[in-house]
Amino acid sequence: MFFLKLVLIWLKKNIMMNLLFVSLFLIVMSPYPMQETRESTTLIAGYTNDFDITGNGSAGNWKNAEWVPLPQRSFEGIKKETRAKIMYSETGLYFLFLCEDEQLTATMTEDNADLWTEDVIEVFLWTDENYPLYFEYELSPLNYQLPLLIPNFDGRFLGWIPWHYFGDRVIRHATSVQGGSKESHSEITSWMGEFFIPYAILEPLNNVPPKKGDKWRLNMYRMDYDTGHSTWSWQPVEKTFHEYQKFGTLQFE
Repeated sequence: MFFLKLVLIWLKKNIMMNLLFVSLFLIVMSPYPMQETRESTTLIAGYTNDFDITGNGSAGNWKNAEWVPLPQRSFEGIKKETRAKIMYSETGLYFLFLCEDEQLTATMTEDNADLWTEDVIEVFLWTDENYPLYFEYELSPLNYQLPLLIPNFDGRFLGWIPWHYFGDRVIRHATSVQGGSKESHSEITSWMGEFFIPYAILEPLNNVPPKKGDKWRLNMYRMDYDTGHSTWSWQPVEKTFHEYQKFGTLQFE
């Protein structure tokens, strides 16, 4: 009986040690952290000289900017990566998006259409937190755009398109497609959107142009409709992209 008790004690200790070893092994080898990592709410925009927009990020200036991941908040089908870069110059802001994709779900062939109902990337700029007024820009993979100024009063909002949209007030934009053709419903591996928002189009918003050290509020989004409705956002929102109080911070380096 005594010998049996010793055996049981030995087995119990070894089982516990084995379970502890397996747990530690899984923690070390797991590709995901055991504790939730908090997303950064501040993005630093570096300064650059002005350069040409190509749609594929080929300008050497982009080498000085880091990719910022846009987490996929909801998805139908497979998960896809989305990331962006931001820089600013004396005349405006530069954005570059890279979107993994399987198909171009885009059919609209005109500016100022309801682009958000198809594949699209979006940027929201809130320059002065004293007023519920911000700028929204959308770009489709077929290179059609929607620039809007949005007054938002307690969730009641509507967009206004630019007036006198020419000269130094024009947004420069271009897109490119990888692994396929830039046509509606084409099978692809990814697409890129690149655009330049001049400060002139943001007039008369406050804190424009920004100075070194200034801070604006910002959010960036993507929508995809290959197999349903998938969304990405730099900072999380709950019901609508227009929850400007949840925007992150854009700091000018």
